[in-house]
Order: sequence, then C-alpha cells, then structure tokens
Amino acid sequence: MKQKPKRKKSVIVRVIVLGVSIYMVATLIGLGNELAKVKAELAEYENQRDTLKLTVEEYESLLESDSHAAIIEKAARERLGFVYSDEEIYIDISGN
Repeated sequence: MKQKPKRKKSVIVRVIVLGVSIYMVATLIGLGNELAKVKAELAEYENQRDTLKLTVEEYESLLESDSHAAIIEKAARERLGFVYSDEEIYIDISGN
C-alpha cells in the first residue's frame, strides 16, 4: 500500500518535466524565428551599406577627376532635374 503515494510523486515529477520541456521547445522556436528576422534585417543593412559604398566611390572618383563639369552636370541632373534638349524622359508611375 505504500507504493501508491510514491507513484503519485512520480506522476507529478513527470508532469513538471513535461511542462518544462514544452516551455523549452517553445522558447527555442521563438528564438529561431527572432534569429531569422535579425538575419534578414542584417542582409538589408548590408545591401544598404554596399549601395552607399558605391555612391561614395562614385563621388570620390568625381572629386579626383580634374573635370568639374562632370560634378556640375551630375548635380544639375540629380538635384535640379535638368536634362539635355535631345533627351527623352520616362517617368515610372507604377511606384515600384
């Protein structure tokens, strides 16, 4: 008759271990999802960094060149929207 209380303790321990195991698995899944999001964010930042590096290199090459006309032309095109008279302008209205 003394074996039944011992068995109840064993069931309680098993339930506790099962609960802790479920908690650990749920936590690991949550951390895996968070890691995937952070990796995607990192890839996006790396792409932005590469784009900015190319822009900086382009500006440095313009500054190193002796032709200030190229710098003036680039500024007029980008900032002021100037174009040559024989150029055709296409505006993308799709929003992409």
